[in-house]
Formats: sequence, structure tokens, C-alpha cells
Amino acid sequence: MRFAKISKGGQVTVPAEIRKRWGATRVYLEDHGDALVLRPIPADPIKAALGSLAGPGPSSDEMRARERRDEDDIERRRFKALGWR
Repeated sequence: MRFAKISKGGQVTVPAEIRKRWGATRVYLEDHGDALVLRPIPADPIKAALGSLAGPGPSSDEMRARERRDEDDIERRRFKALGWR
């Protein structure tokens, strides 16, 4: 566990060992009520996010078919509400 002092100006010094480990120069602060969480912000957030959604998933053909089914269901409900079917 590490301790840090908050200066009169509201600054906190993050120990060099931790800064080097995370390689970040900026942090995001989260106030959880009973805890303050510092999360490192990557220098290039776009690059850091690349590949984060990679993995198995539906193909574009499957997604289009699913969207068509959903649209057909919506249309059927509309017609039914209007008494047309």
C-alpha cells in the first residue's frame, strides 16, 4: 500500500515506480463515495482501443438478416395495431 500527501494546491505526487509501470502522464479520477480511483489515460486512446472488440461475433450478413427480421416484426406490429392484418 502506498501513501501520498495532497498539497495545499490539491496536487498529489504519484511515485515514479507507479508512473513508469503505467506509462501514463494523465489520469482519470473516479469518485466512488468511499474511495478515489485513479485510472491511467493512454497517450493515444484510439491506438489503445484498437482490437478491444476483436473476437468472434456475427458476420455482416447475419447482422443484416437480423435487422431485416426486426424491421419486419415492427411493421407487422404496426399493421396489427391499425387493424390491417
